[in-house]
Amino acid sequence: MKNILLTALYLTFSANIAFSGTAVQSCNRTVTFESPPERAISNDVNLTEMMLVLGLADRMVGYTGISGWKTLDSEMRSGVKELPELSAKYPTKEVLVGADADFFFAGWNYGMKVGGEVTPETLDPFGIKVYELTESCSHIMDKNKASIADMYSDLLNLGTIFDVEDRAQALVAGYKKELENFRASIKTGDEKLRVFVYDSGEDAPFTAGRYAMPTALIEAAGGHNIMDDFEKSWGTVTWEEVVERDPQVVVIVNYGDVTAEQKQNYMMSNPAFANLAAVQNARFVTLEYVEATPGPRNIQAVKNLADAFWDK
Repeated sequence: MKNILLTALYLTFSANIAFSGTAVQSCNRTVTFESPPERAISNDVNLTEMMLVLGLADRMVGYTGISGWKTLDSEMRSGVKELPELSAKYPTKEVLVGADADFFFAGWNYGMKVGGEVTPETLDPFGIKVYELTESCSHIMDKNKASIADMYSDLLNLGTIFDVEDRAQALVAGYKKELENFRASIKTGDEKLRVFVYDSGEDAPFTAGRYAMPTALIEAAGGHNIMDDFEKSWGTVTWEEVVERDPQVVVIVNYGDVTAEQKQNYMMSNPAFANLAAVQNARFVTLEYVEATPGPRNIQAVKNLADAFWDK
């Protein structure tokens, strides 16, 4: 995948038309902007990369929610090197207000919690407008199954909010073409592979359900998430359900203190999983957290999955 930050630089242009105000749909709200934000904050690595790929670092005063759980790779570090991390995990209202922010790009369980102290409603009195990650809308409203189009919508909406529509449209068009060309080039099997997403947990696994991005990525790569009838975004299921559905491939999400290798070793060494097709054939593939969550690396994630699914 081409370096996303170089792509942003390539697409940078000077706007000659004055911003006249706009409105975008954010989950079940319409958010109106009289002018583009100038002191934005993003939460988490994937949302921050969406800001960076659009060339918006100079509109940001910082980011939150990365070092408390995840690390920055070299590509990400170069993009945020001039920006401070204002909170290692979820920010408090005081952190956002103290930074004199005028915009917060976050999501439900991506920096905000339903009923928590940081929500669009609690930030509104301080002049901080919130745009919610589309994938996360399933926590507060009815939503269709996860789709790569969710990521496209976020980029396009950010383009509208920050008055860089041409840049956003060019990026999305490029991603769509790249994915279309790749999918046309791969040869899948006659049936979709049964795939399980292993995020974390030993007593009970935390996994991606119907409304989480890995479901869309797996389908784009020619697989089927065995938990796509789990009516949640991310959540905990039972190992009995996993065993019953017998995945042929396990996708491990890599982040945090427990490594992907440790997660794989746990499944490979546990007698309860000995008869799983994925274990018997040692078919595991790792996705970094930033690939498995909505963001610019989703297209590469589909390629990584397809290579693992069909090159055996």
